[in-house]
Amino acid sequence: MSAAPSVLLASFDLMPDGEAGGELLVRALAERGVDAAWARWTDPDVDWSAADLVAVRATWDYHRRLTPFLDWARQVDRSTRLLHGAEVFAWNADKAYLLELAAIGVPVVPTALVDDDTLVAGLAEAFARWGTVVVKPRTGAGGNGVVVAAEGDLAQLEGLLAGPWAVQPLVESVRTDGESAVVVFDSRAVAQVDKQPGGGEIRVHEHHGGRTTRVDLDPERARVAEQAVRDAAALRGADLAYARVDLMQWEGAWVVSELELIEPGLYLDVQPEVAQHFAAMVAARLAPSRGA
Repeated sequence: MSAAPSVLLASFDLMPDGEAGGELLVRALAERGVDAAWARWTDPDVDWSAADLVAVRATWDYHRRLTPFLDWARQVDRSTRLLHGAEVFAWNADKAYLLELAAIGVPVVPTALVDDDTLVAGLAEAFARWGTVVVKPRTGAGGNGVVVAAEGDLAQLEGLLAGPWAVQPLVESVRTDGESAVVVFDSRAVAQVDKQPGGGEIRVHEHHGGRTTRVDLDPERARVAEQAVRDAAALRGADLAYARVDLMQWEGAWVVSELELIEPGLYLDVQPEVAQHFAAMVAARLAPSRGA
């Protein structure tokens, strides 16, 4: 009798047991005959090549350690199956991907790119085009390093983290309507949460005072999210097994503010049934190996 296929779920040092609700993923995979365990991506004692598949789930320090993280991902990619793969990670880690998506017709929040040499001129152009803007690191996570600035009121820019940066218009609806996050598996939207900022914030993340609420899946937001994933898969020539698509209202339409392909948040704490979708997706990709 052949051994059950094995999956390693990559986490990081501060969360060795993974994301909130991470045990649901292990349990759902076990129900499908798949052995799964959490492992820190920086742990030198982990034999990633021994797994039939590796899924990056809670590597929430990758934006601070991007070069070592991508080196690790490429090494894993060479030794076993890494969900999405290292080159998709490298592409998705830089918010420049939003411009590539816009170029193929995906509705996105308008975005400009600046670095230390172009910051002053780039901001002047952005102020003229959009008025108040949001400046964020091109590689970042959790809303960290995001600042809001308007022409003549640049004090907040003293808090910029290291560049390069993405500059976007301040989408005013985030203060009232927040953002929606749609979880997509195999190009099919399965769940949605709405995220609201707290106080005077524009950042919706819980550690900035935001809150996340489970809601029914809106057909229009589902359509935009599904198409964005399909278009990104075609652009990259990649099997994009799952994604989280963050959406905002811009000029009367739902547009993509982020397409997360590295470690898409599943919000298992508020929608635990998504673990079953994840397990079904993984089991389907392991199916050929079972007959090997």
